[in-house]
Parts: sequence; C-alpha cells; structure tokens
Amino acid sequence: MSPVNRSTSRRSFLAGSAALTAAPMFVPSSVFGANAPSNRVTCGVIGCGARGPSHTRTLIRMKQAKVLAVSDVSLSRANALKGEVDKWHSNTDCTAHQDFRELLDRKDIDAVFIATPENWHGVMMAMASKAGKAIYGEKSLTHTVAEGRALIDVVRGNKTIFQSGTQQRSDPKFRKACELALNGYLGKVTEIHVGVPGGKTSAKPGVWPVAEPPADLNWDLWVGPAAAEPYRQDLDRFHWYFVSRYCVGWIASWGVHHMDIALWGQPSIGAGRMTVEGSAEFFDGTADDSYAWDMTLTPVNGPRVRFVDNTKGHGQGVRFIGEDSWVQVNRGKIWASDEALLKIQFKESDTRLQESIHHHADFFNSIASGQDPVAPIEACHRATTATVACDIATRLKRKLTWDWDSQQFIGDAEANALLSRPLRGPWVI
Repeated sequence: MSPVNRSTSRRSFLAGSAALTAAPMFVPSSVFGANAPSNRVTCGVIGCGARGPSHTRTLIRMKQAKVLAVSDVSLSRANALKGEVDKWHSNTDCTAHQDFRELLDRKDIDAVFIATPENWHGVMMAMASKAGKAIYGEKSLTHTVAEGRALIDVVRGNKTIFQSGTQQRSDPKFRKACELALNGYLGKVTEIHVGVPGGKTSAKPGVWPVAEPPADLNWDLWVGPAAAEPYRQDLDRFHWYFVSRYCVGWIASWGVHHMDIALWGQPSIGAGRMTVEGSAEFFDGTADDSYAWDMTLTPVNGPRVRFVDNTKGHGQGVRFIGEDSWVQVNRGKIWASDEALLKIQFKESDTRLQESIHHHADFFNSIASGQDPVAPIEACHRATTATVACDIATRLKRKLTWDWDSQQFIGDAEANALLSRPLRGPWVI
C-alpha cells in the first residue's frame, strides 16, 4: 500500500487560505512519491473534458502539488492539457495517456483527480484505491447506489484518503447556513428546499446520429463498464450528462451538491426511513434523463425536503426553514428572513462542522494527516443516494419508501432492481 494511505501522525500545517495555497508542505518524504520534488504531492488527472482541466489549473498554482500525468480517452484532449501544464512549468515533465491504467500503474504518483463521465466513477475509483492512490473523486459518487456501497468497502478497506468533489463544504457560506440550522437559531427546522439547475436547454435534442468516432478517441474505453454501443455524434462532449446509460442527469449530478448541504445541516434526513414521491419531465430522444422535477422526501425523524429544478420553489440553493426563521445559501450568497441571523457569533457549546477553506488544500492536508477530509466518501454516497432515489421514483411514477440501514426500497422489487446495473467486462469494483 502506498504511504499516502496510512494514518500516521504528522505535524500541524499552516492555517489560513494564503498559507495553504502559497507555502510548500514540509513533511517526511515517505509520505510522497519517490521522485516528488520539494515534498509535493504528485498528482495525476483522469478526464480532460471540463472538470479535469479546472482541477489541473488549480493544482499547477499550488505549492503542495505537482501534476505528473494527465489521461483522457481522447488523446488530443490529453495532449492539450499536458501542453498547459508544460507551459506553466516551462518543461515537458507531464505525460499524456489515453489509457488511464498506465497512469494508475505509475509508482511516482501519489494522488489522482478523477473527473470522468459518471458511469466510470465506481470502477475507476476502486481501481485507484487498489493501486494505492489518494483520490479526489468528482460527484455524483457513482452511477448506482450499489456501486457506491461497493466503492465505500474498497476505499475503507484500503485506508484510502478520499475527498469527494462536493466543494461547497469548503465554502464558509454553506457551513454557516448549516450551523445555524444545526444549533437551533432558526427554531426547529421543519422543511428544507433544495433547488438546482435541470439542464432543459443544455442537452442536444432529438436522436443523435450514429457516426464514426473521432480518430483519436478510444470509443470502447470511453463506454467502459456500460453496455457496448456505437458512437453517436457529440455523445463524448458534455451531452452524456443527459443519457441515462452514462449519467442519472442533473437531478443527481447537480443535485448532489445541494442535497449534500441539506444533509450536512440536518443529518436526520439520512437516517432511518423516508418516503420519496413526485414527478418529472424527461428528454425524449438519445437524451433520456429528466430536466424538470418536483420531489418531496419525508423522513420519519427529520424535516421534509422539497427537491426541485430551480425554475420552481425558491430557486437555486438550499433553504433551511425553521419555526422561527429561515436561511438560504447558494454559491453566490447567503441570505435570511432576518439579516441579524447572519451576524450571530456561535457559542462554544454550539455544534461546529469540520472547517475547510480550500477543497484541494484540505485534500492534501488529509493525505498528510491520515484523517478524513471535509467531504468523506460516505457523505457523498448519502447525497448521491437521495437524488438517485428521487430519479427512480420519477421513472416508476410512484411513491417509494427508502430504508437507509438496508440501502433498499421497502417492498418494491422493481425499484430495487434499479439500484444496480450489470458491468461490462473486464470492469469490476
């Protein structure tokens, strides 16, 4: 097992955003790859479409990290991102790979950032864990609930450091809203509204024509553990988000972000049983995921959650509604029924959530300390599960009862069958 996965005592790191992003981490060299200059965490990035390059542009600016390799099934995209890294460092040290397995086989890479289509998440993250890498894994955690449960077993069994890409946990606005809800400053929380983009105008309409894949694209590797099918024009460029074979749609892929905040601020939602009911509108063509929905999740021992696309309700964000007042937060701002709520100074006796001021730096801090980061794998699994349960209820067009302990729907074999999918060989978790 790679040393980055061992829980060992490390000295404290510098606190504060400027220190975390500007100062190199000086820790024992055994923590890092054999060739890691200046004790940096050596990184590989898998997936060079949108999120992968975004991560890379952050990493190359951080003193704690060095990007050694990038990978994408489209070799031209991998080469383009390699070019960015090389230009920044004025060298050609970064390598480009079409097959991610070559990157995972490298012993000089400590950590991987996985930003692929979601049908790959479970398999690829499990392979990375088995290869001894620390993992920053994009959301949704996995394509199905069963894959998420299996991935947790692999990650915890290998003592892998795992940071989920639910980066709102590293935004003080979201933490403040959750702590107000947790500590009774709103009165008893009775309802939570969660609104996210549905993507109605984002998907390519109609049936996308079968075509020859681009010459530099390994189409079979792009499809991966999903069922084999011919290439369709533009499927490999963003539009996969709305094709159920590769992604549950923005109800989950975007929904996970704000559902995670709802669960962070009111953990009782993710315990015991809850009913899930509502309706959705779906694309009709090659894209077949939902783009609009109105769902209600009713836990036995927690506040009701109204989960909608952001054309409904209170729009984009998470609103915690208490008996006395409410607070709402999104990536742009935090606001409340009474602005005085936002000036509250928390008491020493209040419940405080784990603090992070930079999601990537928090990941590297966890690699060094061996402690869980701010967005552990179980949290992302709960948020993913809640949104996938909503998707299943909309497809079956009926009310379902979800049991968090058994990770099953109660008395509904058809719904439970949708919690997993066959994986095309040779891919396994």
